[in-house]
Amino acid sequence: MAATPLAASQPRAVRTVAFVDGVRTPFGKAGEKGIYANTRADDLVVKVIRELLRRHPELPPERVDDVAIAATTQIGDQGLTIGRTAALLAGLPKSVPGFAIDRMCAGAMTAVTSVAGGIGFGAYDIAIAGGVEHMGRHPMGEGVDPNPRIIADKLVDPTALVMGQTAENVHDRFPEITKARADAYAAQSQERYADAVKAGKIGPELVPVAIRNPELGWGLATEDEPPRPGTTIEQLANLKTPFRPHGRVTAGNAAGLNDGATGALLADEDTARELGLPVGMRLVGYSFAGVEPEVMGIGPVPATEKLLARTGLSISDIGLFEINEAFAVQVLAFLDHFGLEPDSERVNPWGGAIACGHPLASSGVRLMTQLSRQFSEHPEVRYGLTTMCIGIGMGGSVLWENPAYNGSDK
Repeated sequence: MAATPLAASQPRAVRTVAFVDGVRTPFGKAGEKGIYANTRADDLVVKVIRELLRRHPELPPERVDDVAIAATTQIGDQGLTIGRTAALLAGLPKSVPGFAIDRMCAGAMTAVTSVAGGIGFGAYDIAIAGGVEHMGRHPMGEGVDPNPRIIADKLVDPTALVMGQTAENVHDRFPEITKARADAYAAQSQERYADAVKAGKIGPELVPVAIRNPELGWGLATEDEPPRPGTTIEQLANLKTPFRPHGRVTAGNAAGLNDGATGALLADEDTARELGLPVGMRLVGYSFAGVEPEVMGIGPVPATEKLLARTGLSISDIGLFEINEAFAVQVLAFLDHFGLEPDSERVNPWGGAIACGHPLASSGVRLMTQLSRQFSEHPEVRYGLTTMCIGIGMGGSVLWENPAYNGSDK
């Protein structure tokens, strides 16, 4: 007997999406002297996929319904539908499909929200989402051919295509965000990251990567390369401003050029419970918003406002924030808008990208992985936010619920 098709108007229940677990490679400095100078980008992705499966033997690999991997520069070893090729290289069954995503810095974030939509709708039960960027091999913009009308027709200001200049533009728009404030925030990020490493809070999510140096031979990457512990405000004050004479954006109050990969396991919560998988967070909602490309750093503000309006929550309901630190000014613009203090323990308590690095498309899952682990330490917190600015004038925000919430008012 043929199955009765669902009526088009019949409503479907949305399933609860669980963030099961997230891992990442140590982040490296881009360039010939970086730890991944002789490592392929797709091999970094393979490491995180294999690590997710290794940490969760209760998950039959054939139960993975899709693999979404993001890369901003989809060329060379970051091309060829990397979600599919990395899945094959990682040893997933050939029956498991995969695809590639590009939303610049929010690639991994979009990979997560894309498969989450499939899980919520019932198209998937379990999926892997993540991102990779090997900026040493593939600098942002490599091989692209922007349509000249973007500039000629004055669709955007010419500075929109240089991220550091967009950060200077945000400083212009908000003159109260001084270079001194940006430097102070950057020093705090370095300090918090160093403290988190010492306390063992950053490290358990890292998967060691075998690396090769033509002169020194083989080694093992086990920790992030970019951090500069002990950085002081005085040191930052003397750095050059490469994007504008007498500017405010420096290599010290911005994330660097980095290499690295991230991966996360997402599942329908009932399926996770059935298989014995942990539930680190529950997805509440997400939003993306566009802004003027020349001030792309303000993108997290409208994205978060849209998200709060859709969920009926206010900023005071959010107990933990993981904000990607592409530039200190961008974080400060967000905090000022919502009335949050830069030194609040609710905001990037383990430091951020200014310290550990920002391999573009991979960073969204780093934020989520850290938030999930922070939730387990803070049962008094119900909601947390991961948010980031996105090149070409966008912002993305994802709201999560703490499954360990104990019912208090925070």
